[in-house]
Amino acid sequence: MISSVKLTASSSSPFSALSSRKNFHNLQTRSQLSTLPTIQIAKQNLGHSPFFTHKPLYLASTTLQAITARDNVNGGCGSSSIVCQAYEADRSRPIEIQLPGDEEVAQKLKMGLYFATWWSLNVVFNIYNKKVLNVFPYPWLTSTLSLAAGSLIMLISWATRVAEPPKVNFDFWKALLPVAVAHTIGHVAATVSMSKVAVSFTHIIKSGEPAFSVLVSRFLLGEAFPLPVYLSLLPIIGGCALAAVTELNFNMIGFMGAMISNMAFVFRNIFSKKGMKGMSVSGMNYYACLSMLSLLILTPFAIAVEGPKLWAAGWQTALSQIGPNFIW
Repeated sequence: MISSVKLTASSSSPFSALSSRKNFHNLQTRSQLSTLPTIQIAKQNLGHSPFFTHKPLYLASTTLQAITARDNVNGGCGSSSIVCQAYEADRSRPIEIQLPGDEEVAQKLKMGLYFATWWSLNVVFNIYNKKVLNVFPYPWLTSTLSLAAGSLIMLISWATRVAEPPKVNFDFWKALLPVAVAHTIGHVAATVSMSKVAVSFTHIIKSGEPAFSVLVSRFLLGEAFPLPVYLSLLPIIGGCALAAVTELNFNMIGFMGAMISNMAFVFRNIFSKKGMKGMSVSGMNYYACLSMLSLLILTPFAIAVEGPKLWAAGWQTALSQIGPNFIW
């Protein structure tokens, strides 16, 4: 409900006009002190005025209308009026209070849960991967089976509608190809490294990936970083060097495998950032498609490097050493 309240003061005396202007100045000063001042309208003063309401009126704006003596058709010395635009409070609507902090906290908790789950499953994956490689030292087949398992899980999820299948075209697979090549190299190189050295040593070397990322972005892409970023790389590089020097069971193949994995994953991130812009595919489906394409790339190389004969012999040896637990 929109209401207009006009308070008119006119007189033939100049003191009345002066008093009216003074009252308007006081009203204007009070309206500036409060964003939405309430106009209290007393019933006993207004009687049965059509402007009377049981609900409070909130002041929206005030304007001064002045009529000079020249414009006054009656020849008076002038008049002025104060026009108050007001609106009626609507108490039927509930007050909605939005707390933007709650959504931000929930997002941070969700992201923290993702990190904790990823880290925990990664620990389990590395432990079982090392157990398999100890009795079945064929990292190319082990890498292939890892990609195959992930691809199979996502195909089942899409078929049962647990996850919505992505809508992709030829341009998507074309842009994904260099990413998949780098992903395949990094995945195999890390598995080869773990087959030769301790898991802890492999991941200490792989912790230097941020340093590789900054250096490659600086010298190949021309991206500049602030000085604190470069200084933060010094303890990372120093820690990796110290671990390599003091490793008792140091193996060059294991060390080079971890280093190649670092470089491959850096290029994977660069290719993904450059080639996948504008592709509307969710993170989970994107990684599923990446695993499937990497599986197609890796399978023929795994057959060529190791081959079914070595796998069959290694399978029998593993079963004779630890029994059916090897399958688990």
